[in-house]
Amino acid sequence: MPKIVNRDERRAELAEALWQVVYRDGVAAATVRSVAAEAGWSPGALRHYFATQGELLAFAMEHVIARATERLTARSWPGSVREAVRQLLEEVLPLDRQRTREAEVWLMLAARTRTDPETGTLMREADDGVRRVCASAIGALAADGLVAPGREPDLETARLHALLDGLTLHALLHPDLMPPERVRALLADHLDGLRHERRA
Repeated sequence: MPKIVNRDERRAELAEALWQVVYRDGVAAATVRSVAAEAGWSPGALRHYFATQGELLAFAMEHVIARATERLTARSWPGSVREAVRQLLEEVLPLDRQRTREAEVWLMLAARTRTDPETGTLMREADDGVRRVCASAIGALAADGLVAPGREPDLETARLHALLDGLTLHALLHPDLMPPERVRALLADHLDGLRHERRA
């Protein structure tokens, strides 16, 4: 009798192998050959699931989105609204090794979107998720009186989203100039500034 292969189980096995490579050696090392070796597969067998590194990166991005969503929904956010918002936003910033590796996947996939349109859908999904987090943060702060009345929520959501993306990019490209403590300080400064009216 032929062996029945559970495709979902095999993909989960590959996801684990993929993240072992990414976590240990970095995103650039996650090739079809290296992931196959990590999983104990032949490259040919792996190519039945992922023919190219681009497909592997897209698969990794799916897991970034799933992991981030799980972290955001599983945690409680103790303390004041301001403290809870700070903790929430820090979850999407590269402040530890896991989140740094996830951000590296995001950056590599973002670089491919201009030449690989199939990755565009995943990038939009990731961006929409961060935008929703930002909108929730601004809404919570505004409801607690921590956003000046003259500030437009949609504009502040877009500004916060841009700040998170910028901090992520700088932390990845210039970790010596943008260590975690500086990332946290810049985010905190921005949140505190929301309480003041914008200058004309």
